Amino acid sequence: MKQTEVLLQPNPNARIEEFVYEKLDRKAPSRINNPELLGQYMIDAGTEFGPGTAYGNALIKCGETQKRIGTADRELIQTSALNFLTPLRNFIEGDYKTIAKERKLLQNKRLDLDAAKTRLKKAKAAETRSSSEQELRITQSEFDRQAEITRLLLEGISSTHAHHLRCLNDFVEAQMTYYAQCYQYMLDLQKQLGSFPSSYLSNNNQTSGTPVPSSLANAVGSPAVASTSGIVITSPSNLNDLKESSGSRKARVLYDYDAANSTELSLLADEVITVFSVVGMDSDWLMGERGNQKGKVPITYLELLN
Repeated sequence: MKQTEVLLQPNPNARIEEFVYEKLDRKAPSRINNPELLGQYMIDAGTEFGPGTAYGNALIKCGETQKRIGTADRELIQTSALNFLTPLRNFIEGDYKTIAKERKLLQNKRLDLDAAKTRLKKAKAAETRSSSEQELRITQSEFDRQAEITRLLLEGISSTHAHHLRCLNDFVEAQMTYYAQCYQYMLDLQKQLGSFPSSYLSNNNQTSGTPVPSSLANAVGSPAVASTSGIVITSPSNLNDLKESSGSRKARVLYDYDAANSTELSLLADEVITVFSVVGMDSDWLMGERGNQKGKVPITYLELLN
């Protein structure tokens, strides 16, 4: 339970503050989390650079994504606290303490019963023996009653386990939802950042005749993109050759790409397509061809093959 609290709220001061508010039966004030804070800083910096610049625009997009992750993080904490931590804490601080108390009381009753049996064995006089027998009956009755109470409490553990199993399943589902959301947010951001590599280079005062496309970092966890083993940068000389020639080349697709409109061609990671340049086309795009299908494809998603 304590380690789950650490996972959901790594800041010990924040945990102490939340604990105090909980004991006072008051709602803790809303606190901006780290992804939201980073997102706000990125948006502020992007606005200062200028939303019209590629770098400023990219910072703003990253900042918006970080804030969305922050919101998802907040939802994970709330859901996990409600469906997993609270029931577990209620059991540990409530039923579990009651069970432990009754078990300890049963142990004491057993010691009293053992002592009464010992005294009966040692009793020799008839009067003493009669008194010991009476004490034994009383202690035996108290022990039996306490044993029944403890047994009923312990039998309830099985239903408690079933309840906590459902709570654990809720916790896993909350984490699954959170990581799926974060992955989708980053995947969307990755595609957005891949749309303006040449503008990014011009912001950094690189005046090379042919821009080097920025590669997209490989995403973990998706079968569609897991085949990429790292960062791949398409050679500028190869792009120059293709741009200047009127022929076509084969290219391997690095990442999945969903066409934004009918002029573009959707791509699947690891497939090989034919690409060629078209006069007047944007430098970040090539014309792609797969069988009878044809459309524009982004250079950043391709690796030209020799």
